[in-house]
Amino acid sequence: MNPVSQQPIDVTVQSEYAAAHSDPAHDRYVFIYHITIRNHGAQPVQLISRHWLISDANGHVDEVNGEGVIGEQPVIRPGDAYAYSSFSVLATPVGCMQGSYQMVSADDTAFDAPIPPFTLACPGSLN
Repeated sequence: MNPVSQQPIDVTVQSEYAAAHSDPAHDRYVFIYHITIRNHGAQPVQLISRHWLISDANGHVDEVNGEGVIGEQPVIRPGDAYAYSSFSVLATPVGCMQGSYQMVSADDTAFDAPIPPFTLACPGSLN
């Protein structure tokens, strides 16, 4: 596989606080995030793995690497999108996530698709 810095992949994220699964009295704040990955390129791409940096308001950073997403390594055809939801647990009511997906195109070109930084916050915790 040949490394290339970036391909025409667009990643969008929406996050939400999951109050029903959180326990603030024990510093457990659960956030659900919904991701859509769009392929604006001319050939199919496959998501091979992921890399996340997850930070809380105390400055603690977790680095997560793994194969695929939610147990899948989806192939995304030109013009199509792949969407999934997952979650993260923080020890603080505010944090952020960012990272990248490691992808490979149909011609065996490997590249990273950046996941832009996004905020995880309980309602009312940010001005």
